[in-house]
Amino acid sequence: MSVLRKLVESIRTGGIEVLDLTAPLSATTPILLLPEPFGQTVPFSLQEISRYDDRGPAWYWNNFTTGEHVGTHFDAPVHWVTARDGEDVSQVAVSKLIAPAVVLDFAAEAQRNPDFLLEIDHVKQWEDEHGPLPDGGWLLYRTGWDTRAHDQAEFLNADETGPHTPGVSAECARYLAEETPIAGIGVETVGTDAGAAHSFEPAFPCHSFLLGAGKYGLTQLRNLDRLPPTGAVVIAGPLPIVGGSGSPTRVLALVER
Repeated sequence: MSVLRKLVESIRTGGIEVLDLTAPLSATTPILLLPEPFGQTVPFSLQEISRYDDRGPAWYWNNFTTGEHVGTHFDAPVHWVTARDGEDVSQVAVSKLIAPAVVLDFAAEAQRNPDFLLEIDHVKQWEDEHGPLPDGGWLLYRTGWDTRAHDQAEFLNADETGPHTPGVSAECARYLAEETPIAGIGVETVGTDAGAAHSFEPAFPCHSFLLGAGKYGLTQLRNLDRLPPTGAVVIAGPLPIVGGSGSPTRVLALVER
C-alpha cells in the first residue's frame, strides 16, 4: 500500500485523528483593537446575495467582508516592517504549509498571570524533556486563552493600561527567530505578541524578529490541549491573496492514536 493510501486509510479507521485548530469565523469573532490614531481592521460579516428567492431561486450565497488578520489567521513575513520586502501570503511555498508541530503548554502559568511570558529557559527546559524543536515545524504555545474567545472583552482583557494577554519575551522571540529551526509560532491569543508588547524593546518582538527572519505566525488557535507535546502534523491553509500580508486560515492537526 502506498504512503498516501496508508494515510487516508489511517484517517478513515481512526488510527490518525484530524483535529480542527480553527476558531469559527463569524460576526462575533474577537478582533484586534489598536489605539488611535492607527487604522483598524473590519470584523467579519456576511452580505447575502440570494437565498432561494427572486434574487436566485435555486441557490444560496454570500459576499463576505473581513480583515486579513481576523480570527484564526496566518501572518506572512511582509506583514511587518522588518520584512517589508519579504514573502506575501501568496508566495509562501505550499510545502511549508504541512509541517510537524510541538506544543509548549503554559496554560497553568497564564491562568495565574495573564501577562505571563515565554522565556528562553522555558524553551530549553522543554527541549531537555522532549527533544529539539522541529526543523521547519511549528512551535504551538498553549496558554488556555482559547476559552475566552466567546467574548471580545474577555479575550482582549484590556484595562486603562492596555491589553493583558500572555506572550513571548523579547529575548525569547529573538532566540526563536535566530537560533531555532522552527518555521513559525502558533498561539491562542489575538496576535502572536503579548498584550503588553507595545511596551517591549523592540515593540511587538514576535512580529519584529520572527517575521523579520522570514518565519510565520498562526493566531487564535484552539484545541491545543488535545495535541501531544510532540508528534502532531499541522496543515495550515491560508488563502493565496496576491500582495496579502496574511489570511484567515483553516488549521488542522493530524495526531496518531
